[in-house]
Amino acid sequence: MSLMLSSRLHLVLFPAALVLILSACQPADTISEAVLDTPAYRVAVMRFQQETCTFCPGGDATTEDWTILGPLLTGEALLQSGSYIRGFTHQARDYGDMELITLTSPDNLFGGSSRSWSTEESFDTFVGQMLEELEAQLPVDGVYLALHGALAVRNIPRPEAEIARRFREMVGPDVPIAGSFDLHGNEDEEFLRWANFAFVTKRYPHYDSHIQGQRAARALHMTMSGAYRPTTATRKPGIITPTVLQWTGAPPSSNIMERARRWEAREEDVFVSVFYGFPWSDVPDVGATVHVMTNDDQALADEIADDMNEYIWRVREEFANGRLPGPEQAAQTVSQAIAAGQTPVAVGDHSDRPGDATHITRAFQAAGINNVIYGAISSPETLERMRLNEMSVGDTFDDVIGGYTPSGGAAYPVQGRIEYIGPWAGYEYTAAVSFGDGNLVFIVPAYTQIRYPEEFAVGSIDPSDYDVFVVKSRVHFRRGFDETGYADTIVVVEAPEPFIGTTFLDALPYENVDLSVLYPYGTPPERR
Repeated sequence: MSLMLSSRLHLVLFPAALVLILSACQPADTISEAVLDTPAYRVAVMRFQQETCTFCPGGDATTEDWTILGPLLTGEALLQSGSYIRGFTHQARDYGDMELITLTSPDNLFGGSSRSWSTEESFDTFVGQMLEELEAQLPVDGVYLALHGALAVRNIPRPEAEIARRFREMVGPDVPIAGSFDLHGNEDEEFLRWANFAFVTKRYPHYDSHIQGQRAARALHMTMSGAYRPTTATRKPGIITPTVLQWTGAPPSSNIMERARRWEAREEDVFVSVFYGFPWSDVPDVGATVHVMTNDDQALADEIADDMNEYIWRVREEFANGRLPGPEQAAQTVSQAIAAGQTPVAVGDHSDRPGDATHITRAFQAAGINNVIYGAISSPETLERMRLNEMSVGDTFDDVIGGYTPSGGAAYPVQGRIEYIGPWAGYEYTAAVSFGDGNLVFIVPAYTQIRYPEEFAVGSIDPSDYDVFVVKSRVHFRRGFDETGYADTIVVVEAPEPFIGTTFLDALPYENVDLSVLYPYGTPPERR
């Protein structure tokens, strides 16, 4: 333990004695300011979160692409930017002895999880600025890294581990570092080589991201106070799964996470994190990962890691294989649900990473399914034509939507009426067009994932007027449409052939991933 940390630890453990000593030579109000109002621990906080689809079109994301949707985050804006950091901030402030040192961080990347690689220049720019700010404010007693786990950067194979490495070099070996992650993260043992903790969401949709932030604050506080000595173990089960099969609302995914929670409930101060991985990042650490952290008990960490590793392997067949209906089969299911009065129907277009696919729209219209909201189809060129023509609500619309990538299919012609033009879903310029028999399509500039039906309530549009909702989402839409009880029928639809985002991962042109050593496309060498 460093001298700095030791002295601050004494301040926390023996405040009464310190007050008695100081009271002999200082007025009471000075004691209050010097002792009671001085935080014991200074903790650096940053954010760098991105789920990267390296196979998606659109080109590499530059530094400027990280500021299109908003400015860089500083100060209180950073501390309230997303549920991970809000959870961390809330817990840290509850302790009352943690001063949070904010480091300028990027917010959301234009294109979201359909955006391709980030440039090495953007990574170095953001992380470099953080480290410069951190160096100017040293010493610190802890570091919190609000990450995702599926960031992909050109020429940097493991970006999150590289962030941890650079921060470790700055703060030295004795300062605890904790990271929080999405369960879609791609990690291996490299991150915990440099950091002390990794906290991963256990629910998908991610209801518990704020809890993982809180756990990070608690772990740092215990370690800084000398009550915890983090000891870790990492395992890679050797399994790769499409994210649509990772929903934690059903087995075996729900059982995997419950097993992790059970270990945490049985053993004191044990943390068990499970990454399911993000297969649309062409990175070497793709696939499932188990991280275990204990308080100075390597044997226990290894025991838990081995147990979780073997359990995930035992349920691999159901976890990694899944068959979903195509657009035509889904149209039949939806037609039957409507006929039986089992509406609203929520349809997840799970595989559409660019957001431009028109397969379901075409199949549903051919089947005579109406009263549908399609939300949303990305069509940047269509929006640009609307803008140049200065179109407005009430104007006739006669154009094509979607279908500008190979996975999107053919562009779909729409004739109708403009019901809304303006900001929506985080974009400055979007449109909603009514067409056919009671149908409505939202047109957006990039991939847009809708989680709740009320998100469609813009302008004069009332979501309750519609029977069917088609959304570009794998699992997150279940938050508002399924797990709230809103929709009577849920249908998740596969693309008509293997493309980016489908369950057929062997169709992806991996360069940095060897599928022959990952189940279900092969067998890990250690299991042969």
